[in-house]
Amino acid sequence: MAFTILIVDDSATMRSVIKRTVQMADMSVGKFLDAPGGQQALDILQQQQVNLVLADINMPGMNGIEMIERMHADESTRAIPVVVISTEASTTRIKQLQEKGVVGYVHKPFTPETIRDVIYEVIGACHAQNNK
Repeated sequence: MAFTILIVDDSATMRSVIKRTVQMADMSVGKFLDAPGGQQALDILQQQQVNLVLADINMPGMNGIEMIERMHADESTRAIPVVVISTEASTTRIKQLQEKGVVGYVHKPFTPETIRDVIYEVIGACHAQNNK
């Protein structure tokens, strides 16, 4: 099953690296979308069908945490799984993100296998949940 991934990071280079890493992991992605910030990501989510969001949390303007809060407050985007990809690795921060509904966390720097494993876990769990 091919799916659509939205990559949200204020660094164009990092968005490109994440995309290439997912491609190197040989994932069945139909389309990649990207946004440089939280508000742009929310705008895309209102216009496009997205299966997974890969997001940084430290971005100017609307950060990733605020974006996630807004996604979960909106019925149309609430069910879209979010995986955070960040340099922050504190247990407190990761717990805070999980409490906000984040379903996966990848610490930068990462390997294609790490990205692949987290995405497969998230997509698999969401697929199982939808088929109940």
